Amino acid sequence: MLDLTALKQALGADARHFDADLLPVCDSTNAVLLARAESGAPSGTVVIAAAQTAGRGRRGRAWVSAPGDSLTFSLLWRFAPDSVPLGLSLAAGVAVTNALAKVGAGGTALKWPNDVLKDGRKLSGILVELVPGQTHAAVIGIGLNLRLPESLPAELRDTAAALDVPVATNVLLATLLIELHAVLDTFAAAGFAGLRPEWLARHAHQDAPVRLLSDFAPPRAGICRGVDVDGALLLETDGRLDRILSGEVSLRRAA
Repeated sequence: MLDLTALKQALGADARHFDADLLPVCDSTNAVLLARAESGAPSGTVVIAAAQTAGRGRRGRAWVSAPGDSLTFSLLWRFAPDSVPLGLSLAAGVAVTNALAKVGAGGTALKWPNDVLKDGRKLSGILVELVPGQTHAAVIGIGLNLRLPESLPAELRDTAAALDVPVATNVLLATLLIELHAVLDTFAAAGFAGLRPEWLARHAHQDAPVRLLSDFAPPRAGICRGVDVDGALLLETDGRLDRILSGEVSLRRAA
């Protein structure tokens, strides 16, 4: 069970970087932390929820979770004033895969722009939201399936994965926070460019045929050539390389 005292012990000396709050239930950890950020919460503030009633993912989708089956938390990070954290969701993905490897769940892969995959299925999702009026302040929300919730719809169950590794939840969360801190330090100094080689090394669709699906445009097909230093997807179509910046698309491996 999640416990702030056990979390602090697991963090050790790194506990000084974080101010964590554990909520038995909330609508969305991102929503709670965005409100706190607007009220001046410091960098390193963490909101953890045992249960969410309105967890959300990218493109307005719901994140389905259940107490004990999912780890859901959000971290506030403030960068240098006037900076814009391009590629931050990809950087956070590097931190998540690093942490999972350290708790014995290696072999995960990354899918642009914000998914962590296990055996080709979604294990974890990342939602980055900028604090209104503060483009240098970001809330990084992470949801990770410890087990597949019984409430998970059948259409999602076929594409979802669970951790299924015997690790204490507080140790897992502490490891995630420690790796996020390390990655965010690199990101603050060098941007996503400083983490791009690590991301590409774990890219699930590197040089593979893919499709891009959008609610606002026809599907596009091409070869995925990775990402650039800003975290934009590189799609090769008919010998032309296009940068895809919008997160309002879904990436799929072509049949």
